[in-house]
Amino acid sequence: MSSEFSESVLLLNTAEEELLFTELVRQLIKDFALANVDVAINCELITAKQLKVILHEKIYYLILEQFASYLNLLYIIDVPEKALRSLKITDVVGVAEQVTFLVLQREFQKVRLKKKYS
Repeated sequence: MSSEFSESVLLLNTAEEELLFTELVRQLIKDFALANVDVAINCELITAKQLKVILHEKIYYLILEQFASYLNLLYIIDVPEKALRSLKITDVVGVAEQVTFLVLQREFQKVRLKKKYS
């Protein structure tokens, strides 16, 4: 996976510029549902900043309280193992921040590919 985006905010801003933000949110909702993880996101009303905060909090919670669900979510989203292995292990908050970015990056990649090939 390329590191075209260095942080979640830049990625989300790009999604908005490319008019793919709503599709990104829908993809996130779909994959979280497939992983059986409840996440309260309204794709019509959420801002990029709110989305980042909600995802970070949810991933943080999953790491601490429901690790099996966390692993299942990463599997469903298809976050590359290589990217996970290269995370800088700091504290749980830092890891959750990095994983949030990886999740957003992978989901945005899916949305872009769907747009390109449809």
